[in-house]
Amino acid sequence: MLISGKKRRYITILREYFLMMLSSTSVHIKQALSALEQGNLPKAQSLAAAVLARDSRSARAYFILGVCEITLGNIRAGKTLLETSVSLEQSVEGFAQLARTFLLLRRDADALSALQKAEICLKSGINADALTRDTIGCAYSRLGKHAASIAHFEAATHGAPNNTAFIYNWAVALSFVGRVDEAEQAFEALIAHAPANARAHHGLSGLRRQTIEHNHILRLKAALTKAKDSEARLLLGYAISKELEDVGQTQESFQFLFNANTQHKQQLAYNINQDEKIFDAIEKNWPLYAQTAVNNAPVDSPVFIIGMPRTGTTLVDRIISSHPDMVSAGELQAFPIAVKSASGVRTRMVLDVETLINAANKNLGMIGRDYIARAFSHLPLQNIRFSDKFPGNFMYAGLIAKALPAARIICLRRHPMDTVLSNFKNLFATTSRYYDYSYSLEDIARYYVRFDRLMRFWQKEIPGRILEIYYESIVLDQENTTRSILNHCGLSWNNACLSFHTNRAAVSTPSAAQVRRPLYRDALERWKQHEEALKPARLILENAGIIV
Repeated sequence: MLISGKKRRYITILREYFLMMLSSTSVHIKQALSALEQGNLPKAQSLAAAVLARDSRSARAYFILGVCEITLGNIRAGKTLLETSVSLEQSVEGFAQLARTFLLLRRDADALSALQKAEICLKSGINADALTRDTIGCAYSRLGKHAASIAHFEAATHGAPNNTAFIYNWAVALSFVGRVDEAEQAFEALIAHAPANARAHHGLSGLRRQTIEHNHILRLKAALTKAKDSEARLLLGYAISKELEDVGQTQESFQFLFNANTQHKQQLAYNINQDEKIFDAIEKNWPLYAQTAVNNAPVDSPVFIIGMPRTGTTLVDRIISSHPDMVSAGELQAFPIAVKSASGVRTRMVLDVETLINAANKNLGMIGRDYIARAFSHLPLQNIRFSDKFPGNFMYAGLIAKALPAARIICLRRHPMDTVLSNFKNLFATTSRYYDYSYSLEDIARYYVRFDRLMRFWQKEIPGRILEIYYESIVLDQENTTRSILNHCGLSWNNACLSFHTNRAAVSTPSAAQVRRPLYRDALERWKQHEEALKPARLILENAGIIV
């Protein structure tokens, strides 16, 4: 995952930005920067306000005030100040920060517009420092436009060749677009510069399947013994486990994985009951949605690919987007955000009980239109048919069916035990609370039970809207299963869908390396290699009536 901006980033950006520019107010600007660096935001604001008292059109003062507000968590106030700054003086830095601010507000279309204006500034000859180019790259990546991010990340590394964060972001972007050799070189350069960088080790291990002759296992184990923080131990533990499995050391691999997950779970304030309450609320409140009238629903027919993570959603997305009439929008948060926005609830979690209750009396057609608008901000063309492969949309399947009457929904299934194991062995976004269940085999099994129950609920409530496809069916009977998928989507047959591995589109999920290979069978029944360790999970599934 790409490095997110921190408060310190604002301070550094400001310093580098304003040192390049001198004016009659430069002393106060430098004093404001110094105050920011010391964490004295009130003083920085006071100094910037003093500049405005003498020059009400100081773009730089508005820029500082905007950054102060955002740093304090006042995102909307900061946005307004940044907008004033760029209206007075167009700058790459101003538009870059404005794009980032719009992303914080989940206004993707506005973020893209700000990025386009930053590009115009660059083309006109206005310079930008390395930090600003990195900020632009991160914003593009957040929008799923990984190809567009690469030039900016590369420019950032040229401008600051020793900045490990910039090198990391560049390497990850290269891996997303399939430029594996270049990504490998970038990760190795980063590790040479910063041997303890666990993110780089983890990213490098996932680029390709390692061999007995060529792997990083000894280096990774050495790094683990020196790791000083819990996140580094988690990343290195996963990397070691992955490479050990690659070279056939399955039992040692699982032990490293188990230790890493167990240690991480101990630091989480998580209980599976938290997710079970969400599942309960979805089923309980569905009658409210089912009775709600839908007005002016969009006629668009996107394809939603849903299911538990690591069950083949990326594979099906590649198959569908290989069709000439389709394009992949990637894993969008657009529908959850559209529901959250309609609910008017400002809680930390995108989906919670309060959000479900408050969104129930809203016009689902409006939610559908909001989703379409958000989705198109991630796409190269408007009015093109697309797929959305955010697996977590299985929570919203009923709402999707009503808000988007022409949408097609495909749910991926996989053998329950392989699903449990695959969720356990893949490190998801550690900052996302969506995946807190994935560090315990028992929690994953309980989560699967509720997923299975919810999917049976949806099949009953919205019959005919969801096509369930098993990952194993794709592997064992590729052509017939592909035909079923295309028929459900209303797409004609196209042989390109059988050659999904030649699809050049970016992939930003743990499946990036796998979906660039033809279909393979070595992921089938992999759980049997760890049958003894998985017994507690199996018992939970069987007690819930799930056949394994």
